[in-house]
Amino acid sequence: MKGWRLLISEPLDGAANMAVDEALLLGRIAGQAPPTVRFFSWEPPTVSLGYGQPVDERINLDACRRLGVGLVRRPTGGSAVYHDTRLREVTYSVVASAEEFPGADDLLGTYQVIGRGLAAGLRKVGAPAELVPIGKAARGASAPAFCFARTGRYELVVGDRKLVGSAQRRQAGAFLQHGSILLDADLERLRLLFPGEEGADPLAGMTTLAAVLGRLVTFDELVPALAAGMGEGLGVELVPGGLTPEEARLVEALIREKYGTEAWNLHAHAAAALAAEPASLRPSC
Repeated sequence: MKGWRLLISEPLDGAANMAVDEALLLGRIAGQAPPTVRFFSWEPPTVSLGYGQPVDERINLDACRRLGVGLVRRPTGGSAVYHDTRLREVTYSVVASAEEFPGADDLLGTYQVIGRGLAAGLRKVGAPAELVPIGKAARGASAPAFCFARTGRYELVVGDRKLVGSAQRRQAGAFLQHGSILLDADLERLRLLFPGEEGADPLAGMTTLAAVLGRLVTFDELVPALAAGMGEGLGVELVPGGLTPEEARLVEALIREKYGTEAWNLHAHAAAALAAEPASLRPSC
């Protein structure tokens, strides 16, 4: 079995979390860091936007400010996610390149492999999660503002309700996939943050582990189960480790120059700069 790095991060704010994920990708592209599976949480709670997602009336910025909810734009596509504390959400990321991930040149293929690993981990805590081969988006329908309002292809559901939302970026023969696993949810807060389209309930198609299992699964309980499932699904040994010195320097630079700036997080032209990069982006979340 090949060894991959297992990185379990302390709670970080939105800028730092997205800077770490991009630093992992850049380090792998440069051949200076190993393939990595990461689990993390957010402090303060944060809304993450898809790379090209407009900041419009479907996201309540006034409520974010009033409630102390952070805002950051991801390097991946898709719709907004609300990342709560360790009691309500676990975020994962996977970074690898084609040389250690057979089929990494196929976007949906990587979704399937990673999805199977996540599903195996979720089953270890009793959740009968399944991959959805065909998403539920209506033909011609516009993307919702909230990630969990729609299920994309090869995302994870229990019954017909979405439990895990994911997004991916591919660049220079490598990829970053990250996503949100809902432990619990404050539905009143979600409806306040994501008012939704007229006549639509953005929460109608989602579920949480607490709702599925009838009990709260904590971050510290779920992460070892997910790590075991991911190791099985990827066919690798996950070895605990930390950031390399070069990755740590990249994180600081990315916070300062990108993820910590309003120019990146709030304005559409900031995201448009990614279009010129040799990357393929996953917009289903």
